[in-house]
Amino acid sequence: MSPARRHATAEARSRWVLGDRRRTRSSPRAGQSGQATVETVAWLPVLFLIVATVGCLLAAGAARELAGHAAGAGAVAILQGGAPGAAAGAALPGWSRNRVTGRRCGRAVQVRVRPPIPVRRLADALTATARADAGPARSGS
Repeated sequence: MSPARRHATAEARSRWVLGDRRRTRSSPRAGQSGQATVETVAWLPVLFLIVATVGCLLAAGAARELAGHAAGAGAVAILQGGAPGAAAGAALPGWSRNRVTGRRCGRAVQVRVRPPIPVRRLADALTATARADAGPARSGS
């Protein structure tokens, strides 16, 4: 083997060894491998709680809007001489019809809608109530 070729081969070997050393220096220290995985797994319950809280708040907001619409529909039914309970029920989507209670107080309608939250105590705490008034009774009708 010529001296130039020996020198090139030795240089290539030293680059490979140096490259290997550099990789060894940048590799995780003993005991730190998998730390990122552990940290990610530790954050999963926090992430779940944040998502569940946002979902509960959105469900409560939807229940509030639905209660308002149902109470308004009941008040309009009173003005038109119809049944406020049937009108309020018709204004609600199917999933909420078994979560609603309502009552008529003179010419006003009060509707309560419980949001679709799996935890019953939380759903009861976030229950939305809306009241709509049909106005004063018309005289001479």
